[in-house]
Amino acid sequence: MGVTTVRSGPPKRLTGRSAKRKGARTDPPILTLLRQSRPDLPPTARRIRDFIETYAEDVIRMSITELAEQTESSEGSVVGLCQRFGIKGFQELKILLARDLVEPVRLIQEDLTEGDGFGEASERIFAAHVASLAETRKLLSNEALEQAVGIVRAARRCEVYGIGSSAPIAADLGYRLLQLGYDAKVLVDSHVQSVSAAMTGRSVAVITISHSGSTVETVLATRLAHQAGARTIGITRLGRSPLQRHCDVVLYTAANETRYRPEAMSSRVAQLAIIDTLVSCCALADPKRSVAQLELSARVLAEKRF
Repeated sequence: MGVTTVRSGPPKRLTGRSAKRKGARTDPPILTLLRQSRPDLPPTARRIRDFIETYAEDVIRMSITELAEQTESSEGSVVGLCQRFGIKGFQELKILLARDLVEPVRLIQEDLTEGDGFGEASERIFAAHVASLAETRKLLSNEALEQAVGIVRAARRCEVYGIGSSAPIAADLGYRLLQLGYDAKVLVDSHVQSVSAAMTGRSVAVITISHSGSTVETVLATRLAHQAGARTIGITRLGRSPLQRHCDVVLYTAANETRYRPEAMSSRVAQLAIIDTLVSCCALADPKRSVAQLELSARVLAEKRF
């Protein structure tokens, strides 16, 4: 189907560090709970628990798919372990781990320290965005981009899915496609997403934006659309995730501060760069038509300005 995937093996860096480090609690509640539970767990759950305890800081930046692969288990087993401790799912587990392992100020932005002044903070934040854009450009496959443009241009209708912090990115993409004359529909309500996805078909292109690639609602909608015959494009972080299974093409993003925050600003900057590239390439594929549509949009919008 022209799927563009990157298979990740073991994490690039397994620190093996526990919570006993400068600036962290020496006995984090979630890790204590995991330690005390070990004798009562079945083999698969125990294997997952052992990995989380040994590589706690690395688990914070992993997807549920990556953790399942590392522990030779399934995503359902990971969720099951979380639920044993009253945790809704893997994302909540990562939040609890980050809260106990990370200096609180780094939850604001990974490169910040508590003593930073405004000047230092702005320099580090801008540097993080620049690094995110540079890394995302390296990840962007020309082949995947060409396939995505072909899918959008061949579609009778485009549907764009996004939930939470991805919703504004989805809205921007839908609006920009509309300006080029595409029949684009932006869906940010999970119920509407699922119903509409199930009613798509071969003539519909679906673009799903999810930095984690593990958001239940958008993964479900993308799966339903793919099963209905729609061509599907995912814009998501590098690494294995549930979303990728249901995408014909994946455009990867990178964000250097996502170790402690699943959807920080650098991820959105990278997503905006991806959608800008996708829309621009769609326009370049038929410049005469695109310019005419943009001029029409400009004339219409001109009436709304003094």
